[in-house]
Amino acid sequence: MLPSRLWLTGSQTNTAGQTVPLLTSDADVKVDLGSINPEVPTGNSHNSNNTNAVNNKVGNGEPKKPPPQASARKEKSVLQAKLTRLAIQIGYGGTAIAVATVLILIIKFCVKEFAINKNEWTSDKTANYIEHFVKHFIIGVTVLVVAVPEGLPLAVTLSLAYSVRKMMDDNNLVRHLDACETMGNATAICSDKTGTLTTNRMTVVQSYIGGVHYKQVPNFETLAANFRELIVWGIAINSGYTSRIQLSDDGGLPAQLGNKTECALLGFVLDMKQSYESVRQEVTEEHLTKVYTFNSVRKSMSTVIPTNKGYRLFTKGASEIVLKKCTHILDCKGQVLPFSPEDQDKIVKTVIEPMASDGLRTICLAYKDFVKGESEGVNDVTFSEEPDWEEEGDIVKGLTCLLVVGIEDPVRPEVPNAIKKCQRAGICVRMVTGDNVNTARSIATKCGILDPNEDFLVIDGKEFNKRILDEDGEVSQELFDKVWPKLRVLARSSPQDKYVLVKGIIDSKMSTAREVVAVTGDGTNDGPALKKADVGFAMGISGTDVAKEASDIILTDDNFTSIVKAVMWGRNVYDSIAKFLQFQLTVNVVAVLVAFLGACIIDDSPLRAIQMLWVNLIMDTLASLALATELPSEELLERKPYGRTKALISRTMTKNIIGHAIYQLTVIFCLLFLGPQFFDIDSGIGGDIHSPPTQHFTIIFNTFVMMTLCNEVNARKIHGQRNILEGLQRNPVFIVIWIGTFIAQIVLVQVGGSVFYTKGLTLEQWFWCIFLGIGDLIWGQLVTTVPTSAIPKNVCRRLRGRHEEDEEVDHDIMMEEEDVGGRRGQILWVRGLTRLQQQIRVVNAFRMGLDARFDSNSMSSVHSYHSLQNPKIRKSKPMSSPSVDEGATAETQFKN
Repeated sequence: MLPSRLWLTGSQTNTAGQTVPLLTSDADVKVDLGSINPEVPTGNSHNSNNTNAVNNKVGNGEPKKPPPQASARKEKSVLQAKLTRLAIQIGYGGTAIAVATVLILIIKFCVKEFAINKNEWTSDKTANYIEHFVKHFIIGVTVLVVAVPEGLPLAVTLSLAYSVRKMMDDNNLVRHLDACETMGNATAICSDKTGTLTTNRMTVVQSYIGGVHYKQVPNFETLAANFRELIVWGIAINSGYTSRIQLSDDGGLPAQLGNKTECALLGFVLDMKQSYESVRQEVTEEHLTKVYTFNSVRKSMSTVIPTNKGYRLFTKGASEIVLKKCTHILDCKGQVLPFSPEDQDKIVKTVIEPMASDGLRTICLAYKDFVKGESEGVNDVTFSEEPDWEEEGDIVKGLTCLLVVGIEDPVRPEVPNAIKKCQRAGICVRMVTGDNVNTARSIATKCGILDPNEDFLVIDGKEFNKRILDEDGEVSQELFDKVWPKLRVLARSSPQDKYVLVKGIIDSKMSTAREVVAVTGDGTNDGPALKKADVGFAMGISGTDVAKEASDIILTDDNFTSIVKAVMWGRNVYDSIAKFLQFQLTVNVVAVLVAFLGACIIDDSPLRAIQMLWVNLIMDTLASLALATELPSEELLERKPYGRTKALISRTMTKNIIGHAIYQLTVIFCLLFLGPQFFDIDSGIGGDIHSPPTQHFTIIFNTFVMMTLCNEVNARKIHGQRNILEGLQRNPVFIVIWIGTFIAQIVLVQVGGSVFYTKGLTLEQWFWCIFLGIGDLIWGQLVTTVPTSAIPKNVCRRLRGRHEEDEEVDHDIMMEEEDVGGRRGQILWVRGLTRLQQQIRVVNAFRMGLDARFDSNSMSSVHSYHSLQNPKIRKSKPMSSPSVDEGATAETQFKN
């Protein structure tokens, strides 16, 4: 029954007489991401006069400018930037060799025909001469086509699409495909604590009531009468009504629905054999006078309810913050006692800090009575006129402390091992949380983020801002660079602090490889940090629609171990592209040099145009599929990340490309000049333009294909591993494609005829072709033996591009095109590579389908987001800003 001293008023209405919904959820509010400010509103949605003004004092209370709006488009991904530079360089090189080949062929033909043979250009010879020139031109065009790795966009698309599909099985819903490979280069992860590193199943395990520190749930009957009622009512009413405990039908653990911190408090009531539901049935949401919802500035929540003598205010929040607002406290008998600052400090040292050191989140509950007329208690506040509930500073002060609870959120058992894997992989994990320093330090130690043997830094948001702000209150990169390398835990942080941390690490130039930062977030105000990060992870379970729309990858299980799996897949994508590059560049180098040197030496190319196109268009396309479907392994986590500026073609890959090219060129030119004598066949050198196919050139073509097939197996390893067959059985696609290509080559050689310019070979000739091809596998072991240091560094350095340190300003490929002005050739090559973006749209329908299946509201959120980007729509359909905030902690809103 409702106590006699309480009486219920009518429904809360606004000035227009309309009923105002008392509880709203950011999940139901569509927000323009571009307008999100990490500072948070201080109003609430439970009263007629909502105040959505932004409080611009954060951290240590100093004014801070909001960060610039997150751009609609991110910078180019790490791999995209490197592929762009590589494509430009290959394009220049291929064009130069193609032009040189055509010029050499034409000049040699003219010199031989007109200068040496003294022939004249007559009308009857015009057709013959033009035919020769066309043949030379076709060879040049073929060289150009072969030089450009047009199979590369397909390899990138296949690798990304394949990885996206497989990552879904590992609880990673990828929204932006380039996030896959970017995650493989991540050097830093800024992770939330609640739900990501911990189980997000909170339980009250300690409490401080009436001067007694309970390590177990107290006996409700032994508490003073004042405590019993105030505790149950304070928890039941001053919590989101969407937060509740649902008992399990099978006798398992009860389900916690809504805000997990509030569920822990509601569970505390149930553990004391009391019911919070009966209280909520008597005091419904419509009868609440005022609600100050939780946000990252208040760090507390307060609710005002009417009584028969006035009003009562219940407050709960971060213990050290709420305690400072208390002037009285209840003793074990329920009597009101003064609560001096010295008493507060004593409780902090003897109760709160020990709880925090055990990794517990400490929450303080307090209350305050507003009495109309004469005061009955020493802690009552009298009033003659209705208090101004909008003056929060005057309302929420002079409180009476009820109790302090310690809430345990256990670390996920798999997280410490996952963090060790990240550290072994060269990735620094930082915790960004809203809990106090001691709690954060304890959890970070349990997770393995803090290593006692390292010099680390654990600070709160106030100290963080103090260290990085200059005299003008602006963030100084120089000061920031003194903090972030050792920073491992940022406690009591705001969304603004998270944004500054992410931006500062990305902009820092302390390390030569530059940092690639991933960040997790679940709240509305985490949007700017998620968009600024190279890879933004949103929580699929606890995250809002706004956070999901701002993210690149959604963790469907909110688990840190899924981030580690994303790292593995990202590195696998990067390595798959590198494998394909190593394979195709070897093929292209050999084919181009054979055509070029053949033109210089024998006035013809041993490899016909149609044969080079077969190798380039058919085999390389199939190879892209074979090498792009490699499954990741734990071995990928045993090396350091590449970083932003490291060349895509490493020194080891350069060694392999050069080494295998030397072997293949040697074999081809030996066959070219010594093959007729060795096989006792007619030479194909010096043949007429209309001469039929010869076994000589067919052997050269077939041997080249056999060496290419064997080199495809070599290309599976790019880090100097000797066992090139390791893991081959896990990739059936590679095996099927390899065997299929081999069979297709047999058919092409034996029955290709004049179409492919081939002539059937004998069994012995086939044996020698296969033998020389297998020799490439043996040669690969010798190449692996050669130390990588033998390759000059400047060979790889040229592949990095001309402006490594300016990479971060490349917001868009078109911006890069504008920088180079009139260099039309470079623009064409860049545009050719960016066709990858069009190709990957093939998988967008698949992704959106999964996205819709995962969250039925996501599609409407996307439409809402795009509509808000249109200023005309915004004018015609004004939308109020959400007043319920989601900060960096789990206490951010009341979610269903």
